[in-house]
Amino acid sequence: MAATDDNAPDDPRPPRTAADDARMPRWLPRAVVVTLALFACFQLASWAFHQLIGLFANILIAFFLALAIEPAVDRMSARGVRRGLATGLVFLGVTVFVVGFFTILGSMLAGQIQTMVENFPSYLDSVIRWINRTFHTRLSRPEIQQSVLHSDWLQKYVRNSAGGVLEVSATVLGGLFQLLTVLLFSFYFAADGPRLRRALCSVLPPQRQAEVLRAWELALAKTGGYIYSRALMALISGIAHYVLLEVLGVPYAPALAVWVGLVSQFIPTIGTYLAGALPVLLAFTVDPWYAVWVLGFVVVYQQFENYVLQPRITARTVDIHPAVAFGSVVAGAALLGAVGALIAIPATATLQAFLGTYVKRYEVTGAAADTDRGRRRGRRRQRPAWLERLRRALRRR
Repeated sequence: MAATDDNAPDDPRPPRTAADDARMPRWLPRAVVVTLALFACFQLASWAFHQLIGLFANILIAFFLALAIEPAVDRMSARGVRRGLATGLVFLGVTVFVVGFFTILGSMLAGQIQTMVENFPSYLDSVIRWINRTFHTRLSRPEIQQSVLHSDWLQKYVRNSAGGVLEVSATVLGGLFQLLTVLLFSFYFAADGPRLRRALCSVLPPQRQAEVLRAWELALAKTGGYIYSRALMALISGIAHYVLLEVLGVPYAPALAVWVGLVSQFIPTIGTYLAGALPVLLAFTVDPWYAVWVLGFVVVYQQFENYVLQPRITARTVDIHPAVAFGSVVAGAALLGAVGALIAIPATATLQAFLGTYVKRYEVTGAAADTDRGRRRGRRRQRPAWLERLRRALRRR
């Protein structure tokens, strides 16, 4: 029989009973309250983010717009012009150019639409004669006009259009408000760029300050390269469409070429369709078949630009791989729609250049280098002898 220690102190706690085992732990109510509070904060933050995502997108557009005009503002500021005044002058110049261009284009378009409306019966008669001659039918313009005017789909469309006037007006007003928001933020970002950088760096340690300033400079350079690439593609597109419109004899070919170049490059997603619709419309006033030719050329050139021209120019000016540029545009459009497609390439180029300093690269040695060297030698052997002699001669020079 084991001996007991008489000197051991007695346990002051009372023995546990069945009621104590069934009682709720003291930490459980507090844990439930904390969990519910965290869940409520998460729901509130998620709701606020979804409500403000439009504002965040506008601020992001304004930031990249400010980066695009900041070099011009810096040049004027270096010559003694106050930064706010320089930013206002740059915005004023861009606004005058845009308003003047669209005013001239609108007056030209109004005259062409009037001409097209006046000549529409003759266009319709020529189309009907071609259909009757080709398909051996007996259509006439009065019968077609009566069937269209008394059709159910036209009456339904008129009723729906009358009911959607308020929705269209609200959409237009919302678009104008977003445009003003973007312009206001971009003005402040460009005018107070140095002050904004100082305020941001003042809350960071010196090492982080250098990284932030470097990222800012990279974003400025890559955005400028992106604007340059878009301007170059707009020039090429304008020249190509000008040649076509001039050959077909479409009126106002220079103005239409400028329209196609600017709208197709600087308005994402729907810019191509807006740019191509106007030349097609004006070509229809000359000859309906010319409109078909212009439409076909717009479609073919768009494919050439998307798969050949844009990846190569973007890779040279923004310094990213064509596949990465194409993938970034697709990803940006999926995340933020047209806004994401517009800013995807400069944002990806900035991120790639910034992260490139933190990626340690090693020299390719061993089997990988031998394999690559063998492939180059194989390609060199496959070249004709005259081509090798020409390359050597050019190297000596």
